[in-house]
Amino acid sequence: MGLQDRRSFLHRFARSGDVVHAGLVVTLLIGVWYAQALEVSTGKVHFIEVMNGSSVLLPCTYASCIGIKNLYFNWQFKDNGTLIKLCEATIPAEGVEPNVKIYHERVEFVGSSKQSNISILLHNVTFEDQGDYICFARNPKEKERNHSAVFTLFVVDELKVVDNTLTVIIVSVLGGAIGLIILIMVVKAVVLAILNKVQEKNKECLVSSTGNDNTENGLPGSKADSKPTPKA
Repeated sequence: MGLQDRRSFLHRFARSGDVVHAGLVVTLLIGVWYAQALEVSTGKVHFIEVMNGSSVLLPCTYASCIGIKNLYFNWQFKDNGTLIKLCEATIPAEGVEPNVKIYHERVEFVGSSKQSNISILLHNVTFEDQGDYICFARNPKEKERNHSAVFTLFVVDELKVVDNTLTVIIVSVLGGAIGLIILIMVVKAVVLAILNKVQEKNKECLVSSTGNDNTENGLPGSKADSKPTPKA
């Protein structure tokens, strides 16, 4: 490979490196943009089961790192593939409450822009209300990008009764076992303390008894050893 060929190769390599760097930059910018985008959520659990005739909260919140201005939102019910609008409104700015238009007689808006909440309450639920409810929002600050989240409603005659007997038994057994262990530890601590005191008293008695024996037998260090020697 000649000098000219090597220079050409290095030039192409440098250009390919620039392309890679540019791609990384674009990817990073897109990631930052998505991180700042509006997020719409119906909570960690996206469904609920309710009794016929009761009322149910359909939750929805939003969040945006770049703030909102004239945020448009609505709730829609998907009825056999047809979207039926339940309510809609525009939030002029953060903290400003919207003037919500209600299109369903049993729907009540219970959200608050101060809490970034656009939830609704559905009263007197019927079996026809079962299905998917879509919370939709659009923030003009994001060049009219659309965001939505789905919440599914199941309507039943009666709620299933959960049998907690096994759970209660397990909790009771565990509680009793833990209590027994604690009791054993307390008793053990008390017994050890008593034994330590008894051992200390035995040591004191042994030392005292040894001193008395030495005195009576006239052993070195005893009182008998201190008698004067009689003169010749």
